[in-house]
Parts: sequence; structure tokens; C-alpha cells
Amino acid sequence: QVQLVESGGGLVQAGGSLRLSCVASGSISSINVMGWYRQAPGKERELVARIHSDGITNYAISVKGRFTISRDNAKNTVYLQMNTMKPEDTCVYYCNLNSGPFGITNWGKGTQVTVSS
Repeated sequence: QVQLVESGGGLVQAGGSLRLSCVASGSISSINVMGWYRQAPGKERELVARIHSDGITNYAISVKGRFTISRDNAKNTVYLQMNTMKPEDTCVYYCNLNSGPFGITNWGKGTQVTVSS
């Protein structure tokens, strides 16, 4: 059983910053990709950023240059530093883990991020 626990969400003013953390625990074999997705009410969940085992990162166009994803392999933790935040960044943010030879995917329960204008 794999557990993902997110933290760091909250309320911030436009232009401000937040840092999300996600700790993975449990029966984890090799980690392939860890990432962050977000979902606004009535919309589909979308990729925000992800980091591969080799360190390669991918970002959504809407956050490129403002958000930075990083990873601490020793702690099975992934971070999302969010700067210059905008009201449209308001969403529930979910941590995602893809692991093992079969690419099993696990999700966290999500953390709310609200950006006020």
C-alpha cells in the first residue's frame, strides 16, 4: 500500500508564493515519476508539473517560469514551489506517483490552494 500525503496548501494573495510538499510512504519500489496535478470545480484534472527519475521536468505552459518542481529521493518527497501566483491558480492540487516496473499510479487526497485577487 502506497500513501501520498500533501501539505502546504492555503490562502495567498495574488503575486505571492506557496510551497507544496508530498511525502510518499509504504510499499514503494522504484519511483518513475512524481508530479503535481490540479483540478478546479467543474474542470478536468490537469498536469501542473512532473519530475522523472532522471531529473527531467515537465511543466504546464500556464505555470512555466513561475512554478518549480523538485524532489528529495532520500525522503521520497516532491515539492512544488509556486511563485507569482495568480487567481487562476486556485485549485485543489494533487500529488501523483508512478512507480515500479508496471507503472502503477497513486494519488494523494489533495490540498486546496486559493489565490485572492
